[in-house]
Amino acid sequence: MNTVLEQAARFVYLASQSPRRRQLLDQLGVRHELLLPDPDEDAEALEAERAGEPPEDYVQRVTLAKWQAARERLARRAWPPAPVLCADTTVAIGDDILAKPQDHADAARMLARLSGRTHRVLTAVVVDGALALSTSHVTWRVVEADEIERYVASGEPMGKAGAYAIQSQAAAWMQKIEGSYSGIMGLPLYETAELLRPLGWRF
Repeated sequence: MNTVLEQAARFVYLASQSPRRRQLLDQLGVRHELLLPDPDEDAEALEAERAGEPPEDYVQRVTLAKWQAARERLARRAWPPAPVLCADTTVAIGDDILAKPQDHADAARMLARLSGRTHRVLTAVVVDGALALSTSHVTWRVVEADEIERYVASGEPMGKAGAYAIQSQAAAWMQKIEGSYSGIMGLPLYETAELLRPLGWRF
């Protein structure tokens, strides 16, 4: 089998419900199948924070835990073997983790904290047990209360770390980005490609 055919035959299991991660894998040309939690799995419990845990440690621990849960899920289902890819993103100000908002009030509180300052976006990605961490710095202009109110009312912040998505209207608030745009979206393409290269992918 030649290299082109070998690449076409390869695929990864993506242990994520994020449509953005699917889009980014498509951008790399990586064929993937979803490996989502069973109905009885408590996937959210894996994201529980530990007191005093630095955000960098938190996002790597959570990503590895989600990857391990996905590997066990794959074994239970007896699906064809393939690498398992898992990623997780968190937003941090100093040592404070801004996870997914609990409700609209929580989302508004997070967005107000991000206004007029620089924060970190940390995305860890794991492929077959190998882990990489992408760290980006995002600086926002001062965001007015009515702007935050309209954004929260749109429903966009819900389910998003830090209560925003870079590919949404919140991009208009960003004065500067240092790091990986795709990492801020949820899957750093450079790091992901580097993890896939030893497994035979070519980009």
